[in-house]
Amino acid sequence: MKSQWECFLQNLGVWEGSFTNFSPQGTLLKDTSSRLSLEGLNNNETVRLTLNRSGMDDVIREFRSVGGGLLFFENGSFSEGVIQLGPFSEFGGELAFVHENRRLRLVQLFDKTSQLSRLVLIREHLAGTPVAERPPLQINDLLGEWQGQAVTIYRDLRSPDIYSTRLKIQLDDTGRLIQSTSFGECTITSTATIKGSIVLFDQDSEKQVQVLLLPDGASATSPLKVQLRQPLFLEAGWLIQPNLRQRMIRSYNEKGEWVSLTLVTEEKV
Repeated sequence: MKSQWECFLQNLGVWEGSFTNFSPQGTLLKDTSSRLSLEGLNNNETVRLTLNRSGMDDVIREFRSVGGGLLFFENGSFSEGVIQLGPFSEFGGELAFVHENRRLRLVQLFDKTSQLSRLVLIREHLAGTPVAERPPLQINDLLGEWQGQAVTIYRDLRSPDIYSTRLKIQLDDTGRLIQSTSFGECTITSTATIKGSIVLFDQDSEKQVQVLLLPDGASATSPLKVQLRQPLFLEAGWLIQPNLRQRMIRSYNEKGEWVSLTLVTEEKV
């Protein structure tokens, strides 16, 4: 196993792209070009992050260690966010994929009333390499059966869990989406209404979860409202190729504590 610092170093380089803000309903609010440099100093004992966005002040951070609300997978993919959910406080998290010369990052933000308030999609490529963006995600891209492998890493850095996954997505005669998800021995089936780029899992009016279909093959799975004293998760998906998809899930327990991070790599069968 690589150390968390070694996993972080997979992200070194100059990443060019954009920060795109969306409303919870998927309306594009603002698009800002960006250039983010992650530079290793002192034989990579320190990493300096410099973020330039047009019309905004530069952001500069230096890292000598990683931890807190941040966890990395071995390929450099990562998530950072709130460690403890509390009442009357803002909540959110970032889920970030690294694949070859590209990164896709998604930030989900909730306001002090626990409502989903904003999404930021960050699409980046290494400077000097080709930009090969995927088309916006469509329902038809997801239909079928997906088999894969999940890796779950834990905030307390115990040994990861690795297990097989299966995801089956289909439409019934009324056009309602039926999703069956299997993790190891456990299978969960749920149904959703499709309205344009929004897939709404609305069986329980108190726990509505939406999937927003986004540019570059991305998707954002979010509760519309965060419920205290109940487990919850934030999820992002990235259709890297027509038959290859990754999903990342940031999970919180019923005490509102962040406990784990899961990366699913799945192929259409």
